[in-house]
Amino acid sequence: MNRLIFLLFVLISGLLSAYRFDLPIFKSKISIPKKWPKPTYDLSEKAISEEGFQLGRSLFYDPMLSRDSTISCATCHLQYTGFTHVDHNVSHGIDGRKGTRNAPALINLAWKKFFHWDGGVNHIEAQGINPLTHPAEMDNTLAEVIRRLTLNDDYRKQFQRVYGADEITTAKLMNALSQFTRSLISSNSKYDQVLRKEKGVTFTEQEQSGLVIFRQHCVSCHQEPLFTTHQFKSNGLQSDPIFKDLGRFAITGKVVDSFLFMIPTLRNIEFTFPYMHDGRFRKLKEVISYYSDKIDPANSHLSRELNGPIHLSDKQQKDLLAFLYTLTDKQFLYNPRFSFPKK
Repeated sequence: MNRLIFLLFVLISGLLSAYRFDLPIFKSKISIPKKWPKPTYDLSEKAISEEGFQLGRSLFYDPMLSRDSTISCATCHLQYTGFTHVDHNVSHGIDGRKGTRNAPALINLAWKKFFHWDGGVNHIEAQGINPLTHPAEMDNTLAEVIRRLTLNDDYRKQFQRVYGADEITTAKLMNALSQFTRSLISSNSKYDQVLRKEKGVTFTEQEQSGLVIFRQHCVSCHQEPLFTTHQFKSNGLQSDPIFKDLGRFAITGKVVDSFLFMIPTLRNIEFTFPYMHDGRFRKLKEVISYYSDKIDPANSHLSRELNGPIHLSDKQQKDLLAFLYTLTDKQFLYNPRFSFPKK
């Protein structure tokens, strides 16, 4: 993304903020949703301070972190699309360089144990290293990022407030970024409101039918309430002839891990297109159609959860789609606390 497009993004963000829903702005104290599993990472005020959150937020939106200062983390992870991107099938870095995978949505990361489609990172405070240094993404070095931050008076002051010392280190940089990203919790969709039995909120007949279908056919991989098991599975997609992506095999070197990819969350799935690890499907109904009728049962890498046929009728597919739309959390997508920081 060049400077002009980035500035346009900032301008649009500012304009949208003036017309957002009347939503609460949450502070550093984070409440874990009731009946959710225990998160992997600490969400207490001890782990996430208001100053640390705001520092991480500034870093997340700052293109200075990339080699040529043209793209930021937010370039591929836009708030309004569930912190992913929708303009390309696969990620685009500096100089228009293409990656090989669709940028994953950054939703409820505090519950994850592995990161990226292949699970190549196993801690949230290491997750940011890959995009910062990958030649097809931000293409910078950690030493250069630290040098730039150290020369910046504002950042030096922010790091001082958060960590009590002038020295900026890679560990502090990663911790600050994670204070922002682990705070990205989505738990207020219509689905959540119905389960909490909030007054006046109920599923339509079609949505209720879709929920029944979902629990019959999809929940083995997309378990409620996170709508993922965070496991690695193969859904039988034919390998892209250009990318030739072997999935988790590239990390473990084990043949049994060939073509396995992290199961993504379905929260905010309405807005996190394109779908699959390589972004091959633009529309959610294409995904449903694939699982219903286009999986090859003879695929030797197909995970056992998909061995049996599904075969949904047109009506069932529409009902399932209607339910998936209830996973949209507008409070999360439009909360100004997560948006581009105003100086």
